[in-house]
Amino acid sequence: MPYQCATCGQTHDDLPDLGAQYPDLWYAIPEAERADRMKVTSDTCIVDGDTFLIRGVLQIPLTDEPEVFGFGVWVSQKKENFHTYLANFDSEKIGPFFGWLCTSIRCYEGGTEHLKTMAHFRAGNQRPKIIVEPTDHPLAIDQREGISLAKAWEMVHFYGVK
Repeated sequence: MPYQCATCGQTHDDLPDLGAQYPDLWYAIPEAERADRMKVTSDTCIVDGDTFLIRGVLQIPLTDEPEVFGFGVWVSQKKENFHTYLANFDSEKIGPFFGWLCTSIRCYEGGTEHLKTMAHFRAGNQRPKIIVEPTDHPLAIDQREGISLAKAWEMVHFYGVK
């Protein structure tokens, strides 16, 4: 099913991953205060010098395709683990580390904020793989059991990607 990429404007036939550019906390802090209170890169975020977040990929297997569907999400990290990650950015030899999901995946009713996760670190310039704690939350079930390609496209269209 083709879609028009919001980034490049081209039509693609492959399933896109979705991602949050900023953690939810970004939107909770008044715009005028963000520059003073937040240090954000494409992979890390520090808020008020005491809240540490990293960006990772939450993958959902597809039940009828050999691919996975990915969400770029932010998860919290305790200070020590955050600094371990910075010092070993391209290593799979650290972690996994616990974190709270800090990204709203709005296509899931009831919200996804503050679900328990584990960040599994990877080499090869890949973002950490985020695994949701196995619970009865629909996101945890989807990550554990997989979804159809049609459901993945519904999620893509929910976010307005055409």
